Amino acid sequence: MNELTLVIMAAGMGSRFGGLKQITPVDEDGNFLIDYSIYDAIASGFQKVIFIIKEENLEDFEATIGTRLKSKIPVEYAFQKLDNVPDFINIPKERQKPWGTVHAILAAKEQIKGPFAVINADDFYGRDAYQVVAKFLKENENSNEHVSIPYPFNKVDSKHGFVKRGVLYLEGENISQIIESSIGYENGKVIAKPLDGTKPFSIEPTHPVSMNMFGFKPSILSELETYFKNFILKNKENLEDCECLLSDFLEAYLKNKKITLKYITSNGLWLGMTYKEDLEEVKEKIIELKENGEYPESLWQK
Repeated sequence: MNELTLVIMAAGMGSRFGGLKQITPVDEDGNFLIDYSIYDAIASGFQKVIFIIKEENLEDFEATIGTRLKSKIPVEYAFQKLDNVPDFINIPKERQKPWGTVHAILAAKEQIKGPFAVINADDFYGRDAYQVVAKFLKENENSNEHVSIPYPFNKVDSKHGFVKRGVLYLEGENISQIIESSIGYENGKVIAKPLDGTKPFSIEPTHPVSMNMFGFKPSILSELETYFKNFILKNKENLEDCECLLSDFLEAYLKNKKITLKYITSNGLWLGMTYKEDLEEVKEKIIELKENGEYPESLWQK
C-alpha cells in the first residue's frame, strides 16, 4: 500500500467565526485544533499531511504549524486557486471565492499517492476516528469502497446557532443518502434546512450527520475530476457564486451506485468552532483531555 495521507481542507476563512479559525490557538502553547488532528493521525499510522490552503496564507501556516510539524511528519501544501478550472471556462469578474470542497481536494490531486483521509481543519474528531479510518484504508481492498465517520447531531451541534452538516440516511453497512443542510434548534425540535432550497424537515437529536471526515481510495480522484467538469458546465449561467460540494458529489454517485460509502461510527469526542463563542468551550475541553491523560501537557514535546 502507498503512503497513508491526511488531507486537511483549510482554505475557508470562517465567516461566522469571524477570522481564520484554522490558526486560532486552543491551548497555552499556541496549538490549533489542526495540531491535535495531526497528533492523532500520526498515532494512527498516517505518514504524510497535505494542507489545502489559500496561497496568501502559506506564510502563516509555515511559520506556525509547519514549524512545529517538520520533524514529526512530512508536510506539503496545495493551493486552492480560483483560476484552477478547465481551460474552456471564463471566470466571471464577480467571482471571489474558490469553487467548493470538490475543487479543494482536486487541488491536491497530484500530491496524493495512495489512500487518504479528508478532514476539516477546524474540527477535532478524536483519535478513535483516525484509527477507524486508517484500519479501513489498510484492510479494505475494494478500490470502489470508501468510508465516512458519522456523528450524532447532538454531539456536533452548537449552542450559538445553526451549523452546516450532511444529514445521513443509512442502509445496512452503507450510506444511502446525504442531504447537505443547515441544522439547528427551533421550538424544541431539530430542523434541517437543505442547502439546495428544498423543504426543511425535522430529525431526531441523535440522527447521524457527516462532519466531512472520509477515508478515500485514490480511484475517487478521477471521479471527482469528472464531476467537477460536469458541474462547471451545468452551472455555466451561475458561475458567480455556485459551489461544488463534496457532499453533493457523494449524494449523486451514491444515487447512481457508482461508489459505495461505508459508515463506521466512532467513540471519539468531536469539538469544533463555527462561532467565536464556541472557542472557550473548545479550550476547556482540551484542558480536560490533557488532565485525563489523553494528550501530553505539551503536545509537541521535543
